[in-house]
Amino acid sequence: MLMRDDIKAGIEALLFVSGERLDMDELLEILQIGEEEFKSIMQELMLEYHQSARGLQIISLEGGYIMATKPEFTELVSKLTKPARLRLSTAALETLAVIAYRQPVTRAEIEQIRGVKVERVLSNLLEKGIIREDGHKDAAGKPILYRTSYEFLKIFGLSSLEELPQLDPDAE
Repeated sequence: MLMRDDIKAGIEALLFVSGERLDMDELLEILQIGEEEFKSIMQELMLEYHQSARGLQIISLEGGYIMATKPEFTELVSKLTKPARLRLSTAALETLAVIAYRQPVTRAEIEQIRGVKVERVLSNLLEKGIIREDGHKDAAGKPILYRTSYEFLKIFGLSSLEELPQLDPDAE
């Protein structure tokens, strides 16, 4: 059985090596500890990172965790890396907004809201990993449901969909 500090070190190692979000269930399985103990340790670890002069932080993201650079070091890190700029067309951004605020949503529902065909736009967003398929609607033809992915949250700097700006109720 691992000691608390060993578990913290293990979590740090796993998050660092993965470079992406790890689901809590996956971490629980690897560490072989209970959910309550894990949550307690994660809270401690996240607080330690938050309160320290480290350049990293651990973020809770869609039921999982990811190690990331603290925002105040973004400019410094950008000197080292030249990330590929994600370019989205106006049509893609509009489609993404519909999905983000109405999810899960079908292609027909998106097309009804936007007033144009979106098949190619959906294909591009799926290819980029910004949206994902989320099963089928219980309706005639069983149309595919779409929703944003955790990559969407990452790209837009959100930890959950609740952080999306509120829609203007008069804008509909």
